[in-house]
Amino acid sequence: MQGRIHSTESFGTVDGPGIRFVVFLQGCPLRCQFCHNPDTWEVNAGQLRDTEDILREYDSYKEFLRGGGLTVTGGEPLLQIDFVTELFEKAKAKGIHTCLDTSGVTFNEGMMEKFDRLLAVTDLVMLDIKHIDNAEHVRLTGKENSNILKFAKYLNEKEATLWIRHVVVPGITYNEEYLDRLGYFLGGLTKLKALDVLPYHTMGEVKYNQMGIEYPLKGVEPLDNDQALEAKNIILRAIKRRRMDDKQ
Repeated sequence: MQGRIHSTESFGTVDGPGIRFVVFLQGCPLRCQFCHNPDTWEVNAGQLRDTEDILREYDSYKEFLRGGGLTVTGGEPLLQIDFVTELFEKAKAKGIHTCLDTSGVTFNEGMMEKFDRLLAVTDLVMLDIKHIDNAEHVRLTGKENSNILKFAKYLNEKEATLWIRHVVVPGITYNEEYLDRLGYFLGGLTKLKALDVLPYHTMGEVKYNQMGIEYPLKGVEPLDNDQALEAKNIILRAIKRRRMDDKQ
């Protein structure tokens, strides 16, 4: 089976445990204002490659990937769920650790068989929750967050290994109320294994300039590490409060 590939990375260190071979799929329905890969948005762009070709490339680096594995990201990889599933099934047959990095925005309860099949060969899901407030999520990404939150609950019910990623942007998600609400929601996910709070940066602005696209957050300063730590602590306190409430 063929998929539309934006690019690959042979030495990924922030896309799951260990050193990873990372496949960036082409196409994304979201238009996140802080996106640093706008070149992955277009669905019909990229290079057509089949799953065997991807795994041959993985094998050429496998000696350097011990303790790591294969991560598929985007764009939004679930737009090509059949391709990802076939790739992961073949990867698992070779003993490769598989990680899916997704926003979950395409989750559809009418496609449960497909999601179940994919999850059966996915060792780790890294779920990006962009904003906990639906109206603010629409402003930030152009789409509602209902499918994303349903996907998080689905993963929890299936006892999937789940990591949450959340980008903290000054004036948007760097907000005590929203961070608290996010933490309280996450506290209900009993299978949550890790939380990455990522400070907003402006490194993607150069791509917008190269593509002739106006950068949506022009003038917004990067979040510093102390602010990111404060944001994470707010989330963690709310997670703890939710778990205590659930025990009562």
